[in-house]
Formats: sequence, C-alpha cells, structure tokens
Amino acid sequence: MLKQQHQLFVGLLAVVDGLVVASASFAAWAVRRTTIERTWWPESWEHPPKEALVLYTVPVALLCLRWFGLYRPRRDRSLANEMVQVFKASLATMLAVLAVLYASDSSVFRGVYEPLHLWGLTLDAGRVQLGALTILLPVMLSVHRVAFRIGVRVLRRRGWNQRHVAIIGCGRLGQIVAHTLERNSWTGIQVAYFISHQDKTRRTECVDKPVKGGLSDLEQILTENKPDAVYVALPGSRSTYLSQVLGALDKHPVDVRIVPDVSPRYVAQSMSVNELDGMPVLSYRETPHHGLGGLTKRVLDVLGAVAAMVIFGIPMLIVAGLVRLSGPGPIIFKQRRVSIGGQTFDIYKFRTMYHVQDEAAAEPGGARWTERDDPRVTPIGKWLRRTSLDELPQLFNVLVGDMSLVGPRPERPELIERFREDWRGYMLRQHVKAGMTGWAQVNGHRGQTSLRKRLQYDLFYVKNWSVGFDLKILWLTVFRGFVHRNAH
Repeated sequence: MLKQQHQLFVGLLAVVDGLVVASASFAAWAVRRTTIERTWWPESWEHPPKEALVLYTVPVALLCLRWFGLYRPRRDRSLANEMVQVFKASLATMLAVLAVLYASDSSVFRGVYEPLHLWGLTLDAGRVQLGALTILLPVMLSVHRVAFRIGVRVLRRRGWNQRHVAIIGCGRLGQIVAHTLERNSWTGIQVAYFISHQDKTRRTECVDKPVKGGLSDLEQILTENKPDAVYVALPGSRSTYLSQVLGALDKHPVDVRIVPDVSPRYVAQSMSVNELDGMPVLSYRETPHHGLGGLTKRVLDVLGAVAAMVIFGIPMLIVAGLVRLSGPGPIIFKQRRVSIGGQTFDIYKFRTMYHVQDEAAAEPGGARWTERDDPRVTPIGKWLRRTSLDELPQLFNVLVGDMSLVGPRPERPELIERFREDWRGYMLRQHVKAGMTGWAQVNGHRGQTSLRKRLQYDLFYVKNWSVGFDLKILWLTVFRGFVHRNAH
C-alpha cells in the first residue's frame, strides 16, 4: 500500500512539475509578447516561440529534477535543501535548453519585430523570453514545491502515506531518535516498536512504544512485524554488534538508516558524509571554500576588488597625498597577519599616525589601542579611521589572493597563538580567508568590542557561508561598515 502511495505521490508531483514548467514557459512568452511585440495575437505564425520553448523545456526540466534527486523518497529532506536542489535543477534546465537551441540552430528566438531599447541595451525577443524564463522557472517551481510540501504534511498528519519504522536500541540514542521523529510528525514517519540493543531483555516498553525483544530475536521480530524502515541507534558500548545487526537486516527488504552515537556538540559542527573510492568518510570539519564555491568566491573577490579600485582609485591617490603631507614616514603601513590555513601575509593600510611604531602599538593586541582624541593620530588619520578608508589598500591584498572581500578580520600571529588556547573553536576562523569586512563588523563588533561576540559572529559566518551571505554582507557594509562609533 505504501509503495503504491509513493508511486502515486511521485507521479502526481511530476505531472504538476510539468504543468508548472509549461506555465513558466507560457509566462515567459507572454513577457516577450507584451514587451517586444506589444501584442497578444501574433501577426505571423512562421516562428512559434511559445510552443517550441514548451516542447524543449518541459522534458528537460523533468529530467533535471530527477537528476538532482527531487523525486526520491526523502521524507527527512529539509525545505532549504529542497530549494537549493530546485535552483540547481532550474539552472541545469536553462543551460540544457540553450545548448539544444544552439545545436539545432533553432529559429525559435528569431524576432520578427523591432528590438526593445532599454537603459542603453538592445534586447531582442529571444533574449527577453529566455531571461524571463530564467527568472520565472526557479521561482514558480519553488512556490509550487512549498505548496505541495504543505499539502502533503496536512495529509500525513491525518494518517495518509504513513511510514512505520522500527528502532534498534532502547538507550539514550534510540530515545532521542524516537522523540525527534515524534516532533517532526510532518514526515509521516511513525515509530512502530523498539528492539533492544541487548541480546535479551525483559523490557516491554520504551517511550510509550512496545519493545519486541533483543538482538538475538532480531530476524524473528522483523519477519513477524514487517516495518517499512529500520533506524539502527546502538549505544557506543554496543557498536561492535553493528556488523551482526546489518547482516541480519540484509535478509529483509527494509530501508536501513544508521544513527551514530556521536555527541550533539560535535554534530553541530556541520558534519557531512563524503565518499573515498567507495568508502564512506565522515567529515567533521572542512573549509567551505572547496570546489565551485571557492572558485565563485574568488571570482567575486577579483571582480569586486577591480570595481572598487575603479571607484576609489582617484580618492586613494588623494588620500595618499594627504598622508604624505601629514608627517614623515611611509604612506602605507604594513603588518604581518594570519589568513586561511595559518598562512601569514603583509596587510596594507594607509598610515594614520605620526610614527609607524605607534601605528603598530595601536593595532589589536598592541601595547596601547587607540582612544577617542588620541594624540598619536594625525588629523587626516582620524578621518581615515572614522570612515575606514585607511583599509582601502587591502584591495591589493584581495587581488593577490591573501585576503577576501568578506571574511573574519585577520589577526596578528602572536594573538592567534594566545586565542587558540583561550577560546575553544577559535581556529575555525582560519578555515576561510581573512576579509576586509565581515559579519561581525556589519553588526557593530569592531575595534574595542567584546572578543567573545566577535568570535560568535565569525564562527556563524564560517558555518553558514554562501555566496549569497557574502553579497548580503557587502550590501550591509555600504550602509553600516564604513562609519562606526567604535572606530578611533
């Protein structure tokens, strides 16, 4: 019965997905008609863009949705994860459609009307239609998936499409699994019974669910009480029995999920499961900037640094001249700092004090930090520090790859050695590149503020990094990051 319900569920979901994709294609065509051709009724049917685009897009989109696992039975998939997969599938769909159109030399997007001139850009019918579809497809699929998820949750809470599971392990871990499933009743997963992690047991109940027996009775229990899935939640002291348990489960057609007996304090470190030549590897901690994410961040850094230099190029030259006139000493002050992986580099800043020695002492961890109306600071230096313009030379650090536009602020090596001993988790900051601005800075934690607070914001950034998060911080920096009351 459950298998039939799942097949019905997947079939219905695929049909609605197809209708949504077709609707997005028609909506993109409507945008084309109203913006470029400025009419709803075509003057010529020689080039049927609407029908041809639907013909290409619907099957490609369904294949991409399937490829990204959006039709697999994953009741524990989070909404955020599903939205990410929908976005990836939409992007893959558009790339595939473009490739098909290009390879087939399709006439679908050959405009028969005058192009649209907007903000200095010339937009023909094809570009408008494709651009509209690129935006509409992920948005409409996301809205549909959220609505579908809500509907399924309501049905599951009313008893439809329930999945009954057994939990092997009556200890603390097994009880946590049961309580977690109970709190998340929207998944439709119901605990049917427990099997004790002991060979034999007299226990008859665990968290209000029956205990059918112990490990020695495992095969008989599964034969007489067929569950849809089994959660293996053995205590650490019984982990040596895992091979025996899995061997017994291999004889039964049930889904098996293993819950490792790991303290929640470690699970919170964003653990993930990877594969090494077929061998599962549990990643306890790793930099979030591997692969495509790291490449995207680097491209954003380079483009952003170049754009900032174009915007601030002349102001930087003016500031350099003012710093030169403010007193003897170099225009640029540099100091050794630490970035990703413990690598050291020279950070660049405009000199803001009369003497370089005072500048070094005023940096974090120095002998004497700057104070309001500090006599060591030059008049131009006060303004530079107040507006954070003294840090503009760090754009060169970003270009050469020592720093990023966004990340935890870099510290001096001696401070790193001190803080790594005093603050647990401090070295997680070194899993990403140091940045010109960061989550702590845009939330007001800079200068002489609480180190604990800054560390909390930095670690939140590391654990939740994404390109979108970086863009948000850059946007907030424009309004919050330049001028701050703690900058002296």
